[in-house]
Amino acid sequence: MTESSPKKVYITMLGRSVWAVLNSYHAVLREKEFFPDEIVLFAEGKASEKLLKEIDATVRGLAILSEEFHISPAIKYEVISESECEISFDADFVKMVQHILGLIKKRKKDGDVIAIDITPGKKTLVAGTLLPINLSDVDHIFYLSIKETVPRPYMMIPYQIQQLNDFKEQVVRAMNGQ
Repeated sequence: MTESSPKKVYITMLGRSVWAVLNSYHAVLREKEFFPDEIVLFAEGKASEKLLKEIDATVRGLAILSEEFHISPAIKYEVISESECEISFDADFVKMVQHILGLIKKRKKDGDVIAIDITPGKKTLVAGTLLPINLSDVDHIFYLSIKETVPRPYMMIPYQIQQLNDFKEQVVRAMNGQ
């Protein structure tokens, strides 16, 4: 790949569960064959020892899964708020929205393929990511729906209770009358 070639960028969010990040990523790799060149992991909250341990475990898990699919994306993380984003903290929410939107717009302008995985994100982080974007700003919006919360690896969760969705793909099909 040349320096100017478009990159596949996978944006995900650390919410309440490391498993949610890893299982959803595994599903995207296996079912959608979306193999990113770069992963950006957003986490919100104070950079406490607990949060940093969760981020470390998540980054290690993303790297292990990537290796299993013979890819080695650059993995970056950002803690985007010094407090857990609550609706009452307008300034934090607005700053978060601007930051993520800025990343998406810049990378899209560079010609990159953008996938956002909203499965593991807290509602404020997901809302802040999706509200300001246009449909053309992203190429995929992934969501792994699981009928019951199961803190186990993806391959150990029965396929009957899970479904990987690409909401952008579904919206485009609906708009085209399919």
